[in-house]
Amino acid sequence: MPAATAKRSQGTAPSLLLVRLNPRVALEAQADGSTAANVDGYPEPLGKFSAAAAKRAKGLREGLQLSSLSPEGDEIERDVARLVRQLARRGLVEYCLRSTQDTKDLAVIEPQTPDYWPQVQKLSDATMIALSRFAYLRRRGTEMVLESPRAAAVFRICDPRIASLLTMLVTPQPIGRIRRRNDYPGPALLALLLDCQILFTVEAAKRDTLRQVEGDDALVLWDFHDLLFHARSTEGRQANPLGGLYPYAGVISPLPAIRPAWPGTTVRLPPPDRIASPFERLLHERHSTRDFDDRKPIALSELSILLNGVARARSKWRGQLEITDHAPDVEYEYTARPYPAAGSAYELELYLTIANCDGLARGFYHYDADAHALTAIDVHPQQFEAMLQSAAFAMDAPSPPQILITIAARFGRISWKYSAIAYALILKDVGVLTQTLYMMVTDLGLGGCAIGTTNIDLFAKMTGLEFHVEGPVGQFALGRGIEPPASS
Repeated sequence: MPAATAKRSQGTAPSLLLVRLNPRVALEAQADGSTAANVDGYPEPLGKFSAAAAKRAKGLREGLQLSSLSPEGDEIERDVARLVRQLARRGLVEYCLRSTQDTKDLAVIEPQTPDYWPQVQKLSDATMIALSRFAYLRRRGTEMVLESPRAAAVFRICDPRIASLLTMLVTPQPIGRIRRRNDYPGPALLALLLDCQILFTVEAAKRDTLRQVEGDDALVLWDFHDLLFHARSTEGRQANPLGGLYPYAGVISPLPAIRPAWPGTTVRLPPPDRIASPFERLLHERHSTRDFDDRKPIALSELSILLNGVARARSKWRGQLEITDHAPDVEYEYTARPYPAAGSAYELELYLTIANCDGLARGFYHYDADAHALTAIDVHPQQFEAMLQSAAFAMDAPSPPQILITIAARFGRISWKYSAIAYALILKDVGVLTQTLYMMVTDLGLGGCAIGTTNIDLFAKMTGLEFHVEGPVGQFALGRGIEPPASS
Protein backbone atom coordinates (compact mmCIF):
# COMPACT_ATOMS: atom_id res chain seq x y z
CA MET A 1 0.00 0.00 0.00
CA PRO A 2 1.43 3.44 -0.87
CA ALA A 3 2.48 5.49 2.15
CA ALA A 4 0.08 8.33 1.33
CA THR A 5 -2.85 5.92 1.17
CA ALA A 6 -1.87 4.30 4.46
CA LYS A 7 -1.71 7.69 6.17
CA ARG A 8 -5.09 8.73 4.75
CA SER A 9 -6.78 5.66 6.19
CA GLN A 10 -5.65 6.31 9.76
CA GLY A 11 -8.83 8.17 10.66
CA THR A 12 -11.20 5.90 8.78
CA ALA A 13 -11.15 2.88 11.09
CA PRO A 14 -14.68 1.79 12.01
CA SER A 15 -16.06 2.77 15.39
CA LEU A 16 -18.43 1.21 17.89
CA LEU A 17 -21.22 3.00 19.73
CA LEU A 18 -21.42 1.73 23.29
CA VAL A 19 -23.82 2.47 26.13
CA ARG A 20 -22.48 2.42 29.67
CA LEU A 21 -23.49 3.41 33.16
CA ASN A 22 -22.81 6.89 34.41
CA PRO A 23 -19.76 6.59 36.73
CA ARG A 24 -21.93 7.65 39.71
CA VAL A 25 -24.36 4.77 39.18
CA ALA A 26 -24.24 1.13 40.31
CA LEU A 27 -26.78 -1.61 39.58
CA GLU A 28 -27.91 -3.57 42.62
CA ALA A 29 -30.13 -6.63 43.06
CA GLN A 30 -32.95 -6.12 45.57
CA ALA A 31 -34.37 -8.66 48.03
CA ASP A 32 -37.61 -8.97 46.03
CA GLY A 33 -35.72 -9.94 42.88
CA SER A 34 -35.91 -6.51 41.26
CA THR A 35 -33.04 -4.32 40.10
CA ALA A 36 -32.27 -0.83 41.35
CA ALA A 37 -29.83 1.84 40.28
CA ASN A 38 -27.86 3.20 43.23
CA VAL A 39 -27.19 6.88 42.60
CA ASP A 40 -24.98 8.55 45.21
CA GLY A 41 -26.35 6.21 47.86
CA TYR A 42 -30.02 6.49 46.86
CA PRO A 43 -31.71 3.47 45.22
CA GLU A 44 -33.82 4.08 42.11
CA PRO A 45 -36.13 1.08 41.39
CA LEU A 46 -36.03 -0.16 37.79
CA GLY A 47 -38.25 -3.25 37.89
CA LYS A 48 -37.69 -6.99 37.56
CA PHE A 49 -35.45 -8.57 34.94
CA SER A 50 -34.36 -12.13 34.24
CA ALA A 51 -31.21 -13.46 35.90
CA ALA A 52 -29.54 -13.82 32.50
CA ALA A 53 -30.37 -10.21 31.61
CA ALA A 54 -29.11 -8.95 35.00
CA LYS A 55 -25.86 -10.86 34.47
CA ARG A 56 -25.37 -9.40 31.01
CA ALA A 57 -26.25 -5.93 32.27
CA LYS A 58 -23.09 -6.03 34.42
CA GLY A 59 -21.30 -5.27 31.17
CA LEU A 60 -22.80 -1.78 31.30
CA ARG A 61 -19.97 -0.77 33.61
CA GLU A 62 -17.49 -1.09 30.75
CA GLY A 63 -20.03 -0.62 27.95
CA LEU A 64 -22.34 -2.72 25.80
CA GLN A 65 -22.59 -2.28 22.05
CA LEU A 66 -25.77 -0.33 21.41
CA SER A 67 -26.62 -2.20 18.24
CA SER A 68 -26.81 -5.45 20.25
CA LEU A 69 -29.69 -4.13 22.38
CA SER A 70 -32.51 -4.50 19.88
CA PRO A 71 -36.13 -4.74 21.07
CA GLU A 72 -36.56 -7.29 18.25
CA GLY A 73 -33.77 -9.58 19.54
CA ASP A 74 -33.99 -12.69 21.72
CA GLU A 75 -35.55 -12.61 25.19
CA ILE A 76 -32.33 -11.68 26.99
CA GLU A 77 -31.55 -8.97 24.48
CA ARG A 78 -35.05 -7.48 24.81
CA ASP A 79 -34.78 -7.56 28.61
CA VAL A 80 -31.42 -5.77 28.62
CA ALA A 81 -32.74 -3.24 26.08
CA ARG A 82 -35.68 -2.53 28.40
CA LEU A 83 -33.30 -2.04 31.34
CA VAL A 84 -31.12 0.35 29.35
CA ARG A 85 -34.19 2.35 28.31
CA GLN A 86 -35.21 2.63 31.97
CA LEU A 87 -31.75 3.89 32.85
CA ALA A 88 -31.70 6.28 29.90
CA ARG A 89 -35.02 7.90 30.88
CA ARG A 90 -33.49 8.69 34.26
CA GLY A 91 -30.32 10.12 32.75
CA LEU A 92 -28.16 7.36 34.24
CA VAL A 93 -26.24 6.27 31.13
CA GLU A 94 -23.79 7.79 28.70
CA TYR A 95 -22.78 6.71 25.21
CA CYS A 96 -19.25 6.14 24.04
CA LEU A 97 -17.99 6.21 20.46
CA ARG A 98 -14.88 4.03 20.41
CA SER A 99 -12.37 3.32 17.70
CA THR A 100 -12.03 -0.39 16.87
CA GLN A 101 -8.47 0.24 15.69
CA ASP A 102 -6.96 1.16 19.06
CA THR A 103 -10.03 0.77 21.41
CA LYS A 104 -9.68 4.41 22.44
CA ASP A 105 -12.67 6.67 23.01
CA LEU A 106 -13.29 9.21 20.26
CA ALA A 107 -16.09 10.96 22.13
CA VAL A 108 -18.40 10.37 25.08
CA ILE A 109 -22.01 11.52 24.66
CA GLU A 110 -23.72 12.79 27.81
CA PRO A 111 -27.54 13.07 27.48
CA GLN A 112 -29.08 16.36 28.60
CA THR A 113 -32.74 15.41 28.11
CA PRO A 114 -34.46 12.28 29.48
CA ASP A 115 -35.73 11.18 26.06
CA TYR A 116 -32.36 11.36 24.26
CA TRP A 117 -31.46 8.21 22.35
CA PRO A 118 -28.61 8.31 19.83
CA GLN A 119 -29.61 7.96 16.19
CA VAL A 120 -27.05 7.05 13.52
CA GLN A 121 -28.40 7.62 10.02
CA LYS A 122 -26.51 6.66 6.87
CA LEU A 123 -24.98 9.64 5.07
CA SER A 124 -24.03 9.89 1.42
CA ASP A 125 -20.79 11.43 0.15
CA ALA A 126 -22.81 14.16 -1.57
CA THR A 127 -24.39 15.36 1.70
CA MET A 128 -23.05 18.81 2.55
CA ILE A 129 -22.74 19.66 6.24
CA ALA A 130 -21.68 22.65 8.33
CA LEU A 131 -21.12 23.48 11.98
CA SER A 132 -24.06 25.13 13.74
CA ARG A 133 -23.58 28.76 14.76
CA PHE A 134 -24.85 27.73 18.21
CA ALA A 135 -22.12 25.09 18.72
CA TYR A 136 -19.12 25.82 20.92
CA LEU A 137 -16.08 24.03 22.39
CA ARG A 138 -15.02 24.78 25.94
CA ARG A 139 -12.91 23.44 28.77
CA ARG A 140 -14.84 21.72 31.57
CA GLY A 141 -12.41 20.83 34.34
CA THR A 142 -9.71 18.91 32.50
CA GLU A 143 -12.00 17.88 29.62
CA MET A 144 -12.99 19.45 26.33
CA VAL A 145 -16.72 19.45 25.61
CA LEU A 146 -18.72 20.31 22.51
CA GLU A 147 -22.14 21.79 23.24
CA SER A 148 -25.10 23.58 21.73
CA PRO A 149 -28.30 24.89 23.34
CA ARG A 150 -30.17 23.07 20.56
CA ALA A 151 -28.51 19.72 21.33
CA ALA A 152 -30.04 17.06 23.54
CA ALA A 153 -26.54 15.85 24.49
CA VAL A 154 -23.06 17.14 25.29
CA PHE A 155 -20.10 15.59 23.47
CA ARG A 156 -16.96 15.05 25.54
CA ILE A 157 -14.17 15.20 22.97
CA CYS A 158 -11.47 12.60 23.62
CA ASP A 159 -9.62 12.69 20.27
CA PRO A 160 -8.00 16.06 19.45
CA ARG A 161 -8.39 15.39 15.72
CA ILE A 162 -12.12 16.03 16.10
CA ALA A 163 -11.47 19.64 17.14
CA SER A 164 -9.39 20.08 14.00
CA LEU A 165 -12.21 18.69 11.88
CA LEU A 166 -14.72 21.10 13.43
CA THR A 167 -12.67 24.11 12.31
CA MET A 168 -13.00 22.87 8.73
CA LEU A 169 -16.79 22.72 9.08
CA VAL A 170 -17.22 26.44 9.66
CA THR A 171 -17.80 26.41 5.91
CA PRO A 172 -20.06 23.77 4.33
CA GLN A 173 -18.24 20.63 3.22
CA PRO A 174 -19.45 17.52 1.36
CA ILE A 175 -18.96 14.35 3.38
CA GLY A 176 -17.03 12.85 0.47
CA ARG A 177 -14.31 15.47 0.99
CA ILE A 178 -14.26 14.92 4.76
CA ARG A 179 -13.73 11.18 4.24
CA ARG A 180 -10.41 11.90 2.54
CA ARG A 181 -8.99 13.76 5.55
CA ASN A 182 -6.41 12.23 7.85
CA ASP A 183 -8.54 13.21 10.86
CA TYR A 184 -11.79 11.70 9.54
CA PRO A 185 -13.44 10.09 12.62
CA GLY A 186 -15.80 7.82 10.69
CA PRO A 187 -19.47 8.28 9.74
CA ALA A 188 -20.98 7.55 13.16
CA LEU A 189 -19.70 10.73 14.83
CA LEU A 190 -20.91 12.94 11.99
CA ALA A 191 -24.33 11.26 12.12
CA LEU A 192 -24.57 11.73 15.89
CA LEU A 193 -23.60 15.40 15.61
CA LEU A 194 -26.22 15.88 12.89
CA ASP A 195 -28.83 14.16 15.06
CA CYS A 196 -28.04 16.64 17.87
CA GLN A 197 -28.14 19.64 15.49
CA ILE A 198 -24.52 20.51 16.26
CA LEU A 199 -24.03 19.93 12.55
CA PHE A 200 -26.68 20.61 9.92
CA THR A 201 -27.12 19.83 6.25
CA VAL A 202 -26.84 22.55 3.61
CA GLU A 203 -28.03 22.62 0.02
CA ALA A 204 -25.22 23.62 -2.31
CA ALA A 205 -27.22 26.52 -3.69
CA LYS A 206 -27.76 27.95 -0.19
CA ARG A 207 -24.27 27.68 1.28
CA ASP A 208 -23.97 31.47 1.47
CA THR A 209 -27.11 31.92 3.63
CA LEU A 210 -26.24 29.66 6.56
CA ARG A 211 -28.18 31.58 9.21
CA GLN A 212 -31.37 31.28 7.21
CA VAL A 213 -31.02 27.61 6.24
CA GLU A 214 -30.01 26.23 9.63
CA GLY A 215 -33.52 26.39 11.05
CA ASP A 216 -36.93 27.97 10.85
CA ASP A 217 -37.62 31.71 10.90
CA ALA A 218 -37.98 31.67 14.69
CA LEU A 219 -34.43 30.30 15.04
CA VAL A 220 -33.03 32.94 12.66
CA LEU A 221 -34.07 35.62 15.17
CA TRP A 222 -32.02 34.18 18.03
CA ASP A 223 -28.54 35.41 18.87
CA PHE A 224 -26.07 32.77 20.08
CA HIS A 225 -25.68 34.11 23.62
CA ASP A 226 -29.43 34.52 24.12
CA LEU A 227 -30.37 30.95 23.18
CA LEU A 228 -27.50 29.59 25.25
CA PHE A 229 -28.60 31.58 28.30
CA HIS A 230 -32.21 30.49 27.86
CA ALA A 231 -31.35 26.78 27.64
CA ARG A 232 -28.73 26.76 30.39
CA SER A 233 -30.61 28.86 32.97
CA THR A 234 -33.76 26.70 32.89
CA GLU A 235 -34.67 23.06 33.40
CA GLY A 236 -35.47 20.58 30.67
CA ARG A 237 -32.54 20.78 28.25
CA GLN A 238 -29.55 20.38 30.54
CA ALA A 239 -28.38 17.92 33.17
CA ASN A 240 -26.31 20.33 35.28
CA PRO A 241 -27.09 20.87 38.98
CA LEU A 242 -29.62 23.68 39.29
CA GLY A 243 -31.19 25.74 42.06
CA GLY A 244 -30.30 26.74 45.61
CA LEU A 245 -27.45 24.28 46.14
CA TYR A 246 -25.03 26.67 47.88
CA PRO A 247 -22.11 25.43 45.73
CA TYR A 248 -19.57 27.80 47.31
CA ALA A 249 -20.52 27.36 50.97
CA GLY A 250 -17.31 26.73 52.87
CA VAL A 251 -15.24 27.98 49.93
CA ILE A 252 -16.12 31.66 49.63
CA SER A 253 -17.73 33.75 52.37
CA PRO A 254 -21.23 35.07 51.55
CA LEU A 255 -21.62 38.77 50.83
CA PRO A 256 -23.35 40.83 53.55
CA ALA A 257 -27.06 41.56 53.15
CA ILE A 258 -26.40 45.32 53.04
CA ARG A 259 -23.51 46.75 51.09
CA PRO A 260 -20.85 48.42 53.24
CA ALA A 261 -21.18 52.19 53.08
CA TRP A 262 -18.98 54.13 50.69
CA PRO A 263 -16.46 56.49 52.30
CA GLY A 264 -17.19 60.15 51.97
CA THR A 265 -19.78 62.71 52.99
CA THR A 266 -23.15 61.20 53.96
CA VAL A 267 -26.40 63.13 53.65
CA ARG A 268 -29.07 61.84 56.03
CA LEU A 269 -32.51 61.88 54.40
CA PRO A 270 -35.43 63.31 56.37
CA PRO A 271 -38.07 60.81 57.54
CA PRO A 272 -41.38 60.77 55.60
CA ASP A 273 -43.86 63.20 57.12
CA ARG A 274 -47.05 61.86 55.53
CA ILE A 275 -49.39 58.94 56.01
CA ALA A 276 -48.51 56.05 53.72
CA SER A 277 -50.61 55.91 50.56
CA PRO A 278 -52.59 52.75 49.65
CA PHE A 279 -49.88 51.87 47.14
CA GLU A 280 -47.14 52.22 49.75
CA ARG A 281 -49.10 49.96 52.09
CA LEU A 282 -49.38 47.36 49.32
CA LEU A 283 -45.62 47.47 48.81
CA HIS A 284 -45.02 46.96 52.53
CA GLU A 285 -47.59 44.19 52.83
CA ARG A 286 -46.31 42.23 49.84
CA HIS A 287 -44.83 38.87 50.76
CA SER A 288 -44.46 35.38 49.32
CA THR A 289 -47.02 32.73 50.26
CA ARG A 290 -46.13 29.06 49.81
CA ASP A 291 -48.87 27.31 51.82
CA PHE A 292 -52.37 27.42 50.36
CA ASP A 293 -55.75 26.48 51.86
CA ASP A 294 -57.33 23.97 49.47
CA ARG A 295 -60.55 24.13 51.51
CA LYS A 296 -60.93 27.71 50.29
CA PRO A 297 -59.98 27.78 46.61
CA ILE A 298 -59.77 30.94 44.58
CA ALA A 299 -63.01 31.75 42.80
CA LEU A 300 -63.18 32.25 39.04
CA SER A 301 -64.39 35.81 39.64
CA GLU A 302 -61.25 36.58 41.67
CA LEU A 303 -59.06 35.08 38.97
CA SER A 304 -60.83 37.25 36.39
CA ILE A 305 -60.15 40.40 38.44
CA LEU A 306 -56.52 39.42 38.83
CA LEU A 307 -55.90 38.78 35.13
CA ASN A 308 -57.81 41.89 34.11
CA GLY A 309 -55.74 44.03 36.47
CA VAL A 310 -52.41 42.47 35.55
CA ALA A 311 -52.28 41.49 31.89
CA ARG A 312 -55.35 42.43 29.87
CA ALA A 313 -54.68 44.33 26.65
CA ARG A 314 -56.16 47.83 27.03
CA SER A 315 -55.70 48.99 23.46
CA LYS A 316 -54.02 48.14 20.13
CA TRP A 317 -52.52 50.28 17.40
CA ARG A 318 -50.09 50.16 14.49
CA GLY A 319 -47.07 52.29 13.80
CA GLN A 320 -44.40 52.66 11.13
CA LEU A 321 -40.93 51.29 11.77
CA GLU A 322 -38.52 53.75 13.31
CA ILE A 323 -35.86 52.92 10.67
CA THR A 324 -37.99 53.95 7.71
CA ASP A 325 -35.20 53.80 5.13
CA HIS A 326 -34.61 50.12 5.99
CA ALA A 327 -38.18 48.90 5.58
CA PRO A 328 -40.46 51.85 4.78
CA ASP A 329 -43.60 49.78 4.16
CA VAL A 330 -43.51 47.61 7.31
CA GLU A 331 -45.85 48.39 10.18
CA TYR A 332 -45.50 47.14 13.74
CA GLU A 333 -48.48 46.31 15.95
CA TYR A 334 -48.47 47.54 19.54
CA THR A 335 -50.65 47.00 22.61
CA ALA A 336 -50.97 48.72 25.98
CA ARG A 337 -51.26 46.64 29.15
CA PRO A 338 -51.14 47.39 32.89
CA TYR A 339 -47.38 46.82 33.23
CA PRO A 340 -44.58 48.46 31.19
CA ALA A 341 -42.75 46.38 28.58
CA ALA A 342 -39.72 46.91 26.37
CA GLY A 343 -40.72 48.70 23.18
CA SER A 344 -44.40 48.03 23.99
CA ALA A 345 -43.82 44.60 22.45
CA TYR A 346 -45.61 42.72 25.26
CA GLU A 347 -44.08 39.41 24.29
CA LEU A 348 -45.16 37.68 27.51
CA GLU A 349 -48.06 35.21 27.59
CA LEU A 350 -49.75 33.65 30.62
CA TYR A 351 -50.50 29.92 30.81
CA LEU A 352 -52.47 28.71 33.83
CA THR A 353 -52.25 25.26 35.38
CA ILE A 354 -55.51 25.11 37.32
CA ALA A 355 -55.48 22.63 40.19
CA ASN A 356 -58.22 24.07 42.41
CA CYS A 357 -60.39 27.00 41.33
CA ASP A 358 -64.05 27.41 42.23
CA GLY A 359 -65.95 27.66 38.94
CA LEU A 360 -63.18 26.41 36.64
CA ALA A 361 -62.31 22.81 35.75
CA ARG A 362 -58.84 21.45 36.43
CA GLY A 363 -56.67 21.81 33.38
CA PHE A 364 -54.10 23.78 31.43
CA TYR A 365 -55.24 27.11 29.95
CA HIS A 366 -53.90 30.02 27.92
CA TYR A 367 -55.00 33.53 28.83
CA ASP A 368 -56.17 35.53 25.81
CA ALA A 369 -55.25 39.07 26.83
CA ASP A 370 -57.30 40.61 24.03
CA ALA A 371 -60.57 38.73 24.60
CA HIS A 372 -60.04 38.37 28.38
CA ALA A 373 -60.74 34.66 28.14
CA LEU A 374 -59.15 31.33 29.04
CA THR A 375 -58.66 28.68 26.35
CA ALA A 376 -58.22 25.07 27.47
CA ILE A 377 -55.22 23.17 26.06
CA ASP A 378 -55.39 19.38 26.08
CA VAL A 379 -52.35 17.95 27.90
CA HIS A 380 -51.33 14.54 29.20
CA PRO A 381 -52.30 14.05 32.89
CA GLN A 382 -48.71 13.11 33.80
CA GLN A 383 -47.42 16.35 32.30
CA PHE A 384 -50.09 18.32 34.16
CA GLU A 385 -49.08 16.74 37.48
CA ALA A 386 -45.37 17.14 36.72
CA MET A 387 -45.86 20.88 36.22
CA LEU A 388 -47.59 21.25 39.60
CA GLN A 389 -45.20 18.99 41.50
CA SER A 390 -42.20 20.79 40.06
CA ALA A 391 -43.59 24.09 41.35
CA ALA A 392 -44.15 22.66 44.83
CA PHE A 393 -40.59 21.30 44.88
CA ALA A 394 -39.13 24.63 43.73
CA MET A 395 -41.00 26.48 46.50
CA ASP A 396 -40.16 23.81 49.10
CA ALA A 397 -43.91 23.75 49.77
CA PRO A 398 -45.90 20.86 51.27
CA SER A 399 -48.31 20.78 48.33
CA PRO A 400 -48.79 22.34 44.88
CA PRO A 401 -50.40 25.76 44.48
CA GLN A 402 -54.09 26.11 43.62
CA ILE A 403 -53.09 27.85 40.40
CA LEU A 404 -49.69 27.96 38.72
CA ILE A 405 -49.12 30.81 36.28
CA THR A 406 -46.40 30.11 33.72
CA ILE A 407 -45.04 33.25 32.10
CA ALA A 408 -43.97 32.36 28.56
CA ALA A 409 -42.32 34.55 25.93
CA ARG A 410 -42.94 34.74 22.21
CA PHE A 411 -39.24 35.29 21.63
CA GLY A 412 -39.51 36.56 18.08
CA ARG A 413 -41.71 39.43 19.21
CA ILE A 414 -38.64 40.97 20.91
CA SER A 415 -35.72 39.64 18.84
CA TRP A 416 -37.32 40.84 15.58
CA LYS A 417 -36.52 44.36 16.76
CA TYR A 418 -33.71 44.19 19.32
CA SER A 419 -30.22 42.85 18.64
CA ALA A 420 -27.87 41.53 21.37
CA ILE A 421 -30.19 42.58 24.24
CA ALA A 422 -33.39 40.69 23.34
CA TYR A 423 -33.30 38.03 26.07
CA ALA A 424 -32.15 40.54 28.68
CA LEU A 425 -35.18 42.69 27.87
CA ILE A 426 -37.48 39.68 28.20
CA LEU A 427 -36.16 38.94 31.70
CA LYS A 428 -36.60 42.57 32.70
CA ASP A 429 -40.22 42.37 31.54
CA VAL A 430 -40.68 39.18 33.58
CA GLY A 431 -39.52 41.04 36.68
CA VAL A 432 -41.95 43.89 36.04
CA LEU A 433 -44.85 41.49 35.45
CA THR A 434 -43.97 39.48 38.56
CA GLN A 435 -44.07 42.59 40.74
CA THR A 436 -47.41 43.54 39.19
CA LEU A 437 -48.75 40.08 40.06
CA TYR A 438 -47.55 40.51 43.64
CA MET A 439 -49.30 43.88 43.93
CA MET A 440 -52.62 42.59 42.59
CA VAL A 441 -52.49 39.43 44.70
CA THR A 442 -51.83 41.48 47.84
CA ASP A 443 -54.65 43.90 46.98
CA LEU A 444 -57.09 40.99 46.54
CA GLY A 445 -56.09 39.39 49.83
CA LEU A 446 -54.70 36.31 48.09
CA GLY A 447 -51.32 34.60 48.30
CA GLY A 448 -48.61 34.34 45.68
CA CYS A 449 -45.00 33.31 45.23
CA ALA A 450 -42.56 33.83 42.38
CA ILE A 451 -40.74 30.65 41.31
CA GLY A 452 -37.18 30.80 40.06
CA THR A 453 -37.08 27.72 37.81
CA THR A 454 -39.04 26.56 34.76
CA ASN A 455 -38.88 23.41 32.64
CA ILE A 456 -38.72 24.45 29.00
CA ASP A 457 -38.84 20.86 27.72
CA LEU A 458 -42.00 20.03 29.68
CA PHE A 459 -43.71 23.18 28.43
CA ALA A 460 -42.74 22.32 24.85
CA LYS A 461 -44.33 18.88 25.21
CA MET A 462 -47.52 20.31 26.74
CA THR A 463 -48.01 22.98 24.09
CA GLY A 464 -46.43 21.34 21.04
CA LEU A 465 -44.31 24.48 20.56
CA GLU A 466 -40.58 24.32 19.79
CA PHE A 467 -38.56 25.57 22.77
CA HIS A 468 -37.03 28.36 20.69
CA VAL A 469 -40.40 29.62 19.38
CA GLU A 470 -42.27 30.20 22.64
CA GLY A 471 -41.24 29.05 26.08
CA PRO A 472 -41.42 29.67 29.83
CA VAL A 473 -39.29 32.40 31.37
CA GLY A 474 -40.96 32.62 34.79
CA GLN A 475 -43.62 31.14 37.06
CA PHE A 476 -45.89 32.41 39.79
CA ALA A 477 -47.80 30.30 42.32
CA LEU A 478 -51.25 31.55 43.23
CA GLY A 479 -53.77 30.57 45.86
CA ARG A 480 -55.58 31.54 49.03
CA GLY A 481 -53.06 31.46 51.84
CA ILE A 482 -53.67 29.53 55.03
CA GLU A 483 -54.76 31.97 57.70
CA PRO A 484 -52.72 31.86 60.90
CA PRO A 485 -54.61 30.50 63.93
CA ALA A 486 -56.37 33.13 66.02
CA SER A 487 -54.45 34.05 69.16
CA SER A 488 -56.16 33.25 72.46
